[in-house]
Amino acid sequence: MKKVLNVLLLLLAWPVVLLCLLWTAGALYFDLPWAALRTPAAILYPIAAIVIAWRTRGAWRKVGVIFAAFALVTAWWLTLQPSNDRDWQPEVDRTAWAEINGDVVTIHNVRNFEYRTATDFTPRWETRTVRLSQLTEGDIYVNFWGSELMAHPIASFQFADGPPIAISIEIRREVGEGFSALGGLYRQFELVYVVGDEKDLIRVRTNFRPGEDVYLYRTTLTPDEARERFLEYITVLNSLHQRPRWYNAVFANCTTAIRSQRERALRSVWDWRMLINGRGDQMLFERGAIVTDGLPFDQLRAQALINKAAQQANDSPSFSQDIRKGRVGF
Repeated sequence: MKKVLNVLLLLLAWPVVLLCLLWTAGALYFDLPWAALRTPAAILYPIAAIVIAWRTRGAWRKVGVIFAAFALVTAWWLTLQPSNDRDWQPEVDRTAWAEINGDVVTIHNVRNFEYRTATDFTPRWETRTVRLSQLTEGDIYVNFWGSELMAHPIASFQFADGPPIAISIEIRREVGEGFSALGGLYRQFELVYVVGDEKDLIRVRTNFRPGEDVYLYRTTLTPDEARERFLEYITVLNSLHQRPRWYNAVFANCTTAIRSQRERALRSVWDWRMLINGRGDQMLFERGAIVTDGLPFDQLRAQALINKAAQQANDSPSFSQDIRKGRVGF
């Protein structure tokens, strides 16, 4: 019986061992500081661990060798620290931060670039002052750029006496750095909360980046709830301005970070669509979190597509009003 149990445990252990080796290879490939050594290290280190394990007597000792190799890399990997001091791409060159004085919130480094193309623009960073008492609504944009399974949400807060404030949770890319879904599982990117004017954060996606679709929904948040959510964003972006954090494709991405910025007792129930977030608007629909006016989801989503309206509005001062005109909830 003991032998059978031992065999079963080994059968369970080896898939875990293989996953550990794969993770180790990825950590070396994506996070090793010396670029020229990344590929060789990602290949040779796991091979060396396998060779040593193969030459070691005893099945459990072999497992131990692999876990030791994994633990060694993990111990190094955990020492990697995020930074706000790198050669950043212009779009994320600055981090937003805010001052709260009673009803008044002053937000610094609000992005409002003047675009000619997606890559040709004049940077413009502004300071905006808003009043919490004038915050009336919360909207959510859902941005698709490729697979229908993956999307990027952008929150937008409406003020009775001023333009909306949009907030996009993103990776903070360095100059020459691209996006990697696998790299996002490691410590390759810092996390950034980009605060911007809708004519920047939304229009760059609808008007200048080819192949991107943007959908706009009004949430069912009350003004008090919208203020609470707005201040949650402000709290996190102030924290990131002082103490950078790593982006993580699972635990701290553009969607899961929205959930985790809330107090634990207030967090919404976990749903697989928080990861496969191309279905996120359907999840919000099912939870009653967006205004529907009684429409089925397919019809609601169809009328929520704003690309054509955004392209017609372009750089109009009434851009935010124009893209909302005639849509459900507005």
